[in-house]
Amino acid sequence: MDLILSRTYFPDGTNGKLECEGKLICCTIELPWFDNEKRVSCIPTGKYLLRKRYSKKFRWHIEVVDVENRSFILFHPANNAKKELNGCIAPVTQLSGPGLGLESRQAFIKLKSLVYKALEREDLVSLIVQS
Repeated sequence: MDLILSRTYFPDGTNGKLECEGKLICCTIELPWFDNEKRVSCIPTGKYLLRKRYSKKFRWHIEVVDVENRSFILFHPANNAKKELNGCIAPVTQLSGPGLGLESRQAFIKLKSLVYKALEREDLVSLIVQS
């Protein structure tokens, strides 16, 4: 299963639309592009595998695997990229400004359900990030 993340870049954040088979799953927010610098930049365009991950902070969530020069790039809830993200991707129900969104937990639950069901079927789940 391929998830396509189409992005628009702004000085204060990166906004995206996440689709699967041409259907919108949710919108996304990320930090602005700063040359893939750790903790302050969104990740580069490219194709990445997704997998399940657990942490005390985020419980069960989704990890973006093998991002060049980066680790622990996650999909997790957040409504303000600059205040709540360190290079991760937050699903949101609605965009409200550059790097800002609404109802992230609701969007995250929808995304996680879709990805986890595919992984339980032993499908490979890829994230294709494009401008």
